[in-house]
Amino acid sequence: MTAVTVDDAHGHGHPEMTLRQFINTYVFSKDHKIIGLQFLFTTLLWFLVGGLLALGIRWQLAFPWQSVPVIGNLLFAAEGGQMSPEFYTTLFTMHATVMIFFVIIPILAGAFGNYLIPLMIGADDMAFPTLNMLSYWFMWPAFFCIIMSFLNPPYGAGAGWTSYPPLSSVSEAAPGSASAQTWWLLAVTLVGVSSMMGSVNYMTTILQMRAPGLTMFRLPLTIWAMFITAILQAFALPVLTAAGFMQIFDRMAGSGFFVPEGLVINNADAESGGGQPLLWQHLFWFYSHPAVYIMILPAMGMVSDILACFARKPIFGYKPMVYSISGIAGLGFIVWGHHMFVSGMNPMLGLTFMVATMMIALPSAVKVFNWLGTIWGGDIKFTTPMLFALSFVSMFVIGGLSGIFMAATPVDIFIHDTYFIVAHFHYVLFSGTAMAVFGSIYFWFPKMFGRKMNETAGKWHFFLTFMFLNGTFFLMHILGAVGFPRRLADPYHYATFKHLLPMNQFITYCAIGMVASQVIFAANFFYSIFKGPKVGRNPWNANGLEWMAPSPPGHGNFDFQPIVYRGPYEYNSPEVETDFYPQTQPPPDGVEPAADEAH
Repeated sequence: MTAVTVDDAHGHGHPEMTLRQFINTYVFSKDHKIIGLQFLFTTLLWFLVGGLLALGIRWQLAFPWQSVPVIGNLLFAAEGGQMSPEFYTTLFTMHATVMIFFVIIPILAGAFGNYLIPLMIGADDMAFPTLNMLSYWFMWPAFFCIIMSFLNPPYGAGAGWTSYPPLSSVSEAAPGSASAQTWWLLAVTLVGVSSMMGSVNYMTTILQMRAPGLTMFRLPLTIWAMFITAILQAFALPVLTAAGFMQIFDRMAGSGFFVPEGLVINNADAESGGGQPLLWQHLFWFYSHPAVYIMILPAMGMVSDILACFARKPIFGYKPMVYSISGIAGLGFIVWGHHMFVSGMNPMLGLTFMVATMMIALPSAVKVFNWLGTIWGGDIKFTTPMLFALSFVSMFVIGGLSGIFMAATPVDIFIHDTYFIVAHFHYVLFSGTAMAVFGSIYFWFPKMFGRKMNETAGKWHFFLTFMFLNGTFFLMHILGAVGFPRRLADPYHYATFKHLLPMNQFITYCAIGMVASQVIFAANFFYSIFKGPKVGRNPWNANGLEWMAPSPPGHGNFDFQPIVYRGPYEYNSPEVETDFYPQTQPPPDGVEPAADEAH
């Protein structure tokens, strides 16, 4: 077997490693840290793809039917370099699919969940390392399927990321996309299988492998958020997986789960047998509304840790924060119908979903006020992670307030198919979640690679991204308020919207600037992996268990047995002279740690 010389990431000093050992260590690895980094690098690549797809959408809305620069003649030679209406439909379908299923969920649960959970609870690895490895590699068939879906001639999947029947089930309703839509369904189903593998691992690891002394109410809020998210995935994903298979059977086997009587499936001679298109919507949103919280709860937990660290204060209201995370998750299962207010549901049923949706604003408000209480009067350090965390809080408030409008059935009926929805969704998931992801990368980068990212470049990245994202998404509220429709390639065909072209052009310029700003992040990220200043175990003077391990952690994570004496947020404690008080530092009076109920 060929021998290759590598630096041992686990710190055991092997001068040489066979090719098979290299593959087992870095490719098909069972180490949670390597798997977390695999998720991180993969999702960042898909993040680039999703951003470029978004620019294609914005180009059409700013310069309708004009030749797309650089790639227009390559993709649309038959149309003279212009985008076709069908390709525009494929663009917004793929943009949303990539960003939701291949970026936000995998980077939160896959990358940060994998890397941080064992470190933050004092464990040496995940409970099921082989299952953990499979959770990553099950993503690769999904990558293949989504690429096939996009490349399938002539246009690719174009039924939207929600894939509503009968458009998604009947080939005549989506010309040329029969195979593309099937590839799309397979991709989303495989992503769901990957997430279910991860959720079982996370729940078991958190419940069974905590360090001595680490009771449940000594866990960092990041771990609480990951735990609740894993529960959401375990209970909601099987519904989407079953629905995906049902729609695949509709398309490939001629079944009639979602296609009403009288519509022909894939040019078959026989007509369908009286399916229900709304059944798909119920099944899809029963998963996809909890999925909204799968995409935000881990970000909330990580932001909480960052805010406490750089405000040098304990989290304000730790237990209410835990209960609010749980409340958000519970209510998330009973509000799916607010996505279907325009479907003609019974008004009393709509009223029930409306009240439940408004109720979910209460635990969210608890979290916001507790974050404000955490930073109030704190000795705030305006580091790059802190700037992104503060941005998350402010942007989440805007996204949350716009969501209250949609919770009211009469208002939602007007704005449901407008750009107001696009503005709300992006304020929550880009201005919110993506900013939390950036802050978390800057925060935990020293632990992952033993080096720090450049602070000056990080702050330029923050300020440019913050400026351009608000220029991009805030004006979409105004577009939506006057009825500008989403998912149409040429709304200016209607005289009512022609005067909105300059605003759309401004939004597009900001979107280009926002995507271009990520070049600073990419350069800083990859340069710092190899050339960034080296750091010790705890460069931020934080309290969590992960900062007690070497940077980067070796095989087994810890070079000592961590024993926990307190919670993770004891900043500026009167018991010690320093402004931080690590969980593993024995108390001055020598009091023994509390017994751990898990051991």
